[in-house]
Amino acid sequence: MAKLQTIDTAKQAVGELEVADQILDTPYHPQVVKDAVVYFLAGKRQGSHSTKTRAEVSYSTRKLYRQKGTGNARAGSAKSPIRRHGGVTFGPRPRDYSTKLNKKVRKLALRSLFAEKVRQGYVQVLDSLELADHKTKNFRKLLGQLVEGKVLIVTDTISENLERASRNLPEVHVMTGRNVNTYELMRFPNVIFVKGALDDFTQRLNE
Repeated sequence: MAKLQTIDTAKQAVGELEVADQILDTPYHPQVVKDAVVYFLAGKRQGSHSTKTRAEVSYSTRKLYRQKGTGNARAGSAKSPIRRHGGVTFGPRPRDYSTKLNKKVRKLALRSLFAEKVRQGYVQVLDSLELADHKTKNFRKLLGQLVEGKVLIVTDTISENLERASRNLPEVHVMTGRNVNTYELMRFPNVIFVKGALDDFTQRLNE
């Protein structure tokens, strides 16, 4: 069993947490991670975009002008795609963008990315995260003692103070250990796990 150091909000070591070797020894698989990110983003797409074909455009069906003798090209409908406000040829239609990716592959991507972030030193484990108030200024100051730049905070439960203090910080995202996914781990270079949340997260990876 490998051990990760746990720290307090002042970044002082306060203990250690054991993590299974089979998780931290997982090699990095960039293609699998990329597939998992594409899978997640494709599933988030609504696919509700739509255009009207010439059969759906609301126009009169009368012939625009006589067939011969005008000097113009013959035209039989205002719905023609080559005319202004006509129908659209091969335009987007409502569709499902979601793709299929096996559960084992998704779990491998998550385990692979987590192990790589640990090896590169981008993961910190907090012994606890209890805020005295919901002030964003105070929360930003606390984070400044721990990390610089964009950060993902993973906790077992999201308290009201934590939610209110973090929601106006675009570079900070808070979520629970059961909801962490490959996309969010990729989106934020730094990750802070609260001790209890890391237990839930590693339990997911071992299931």
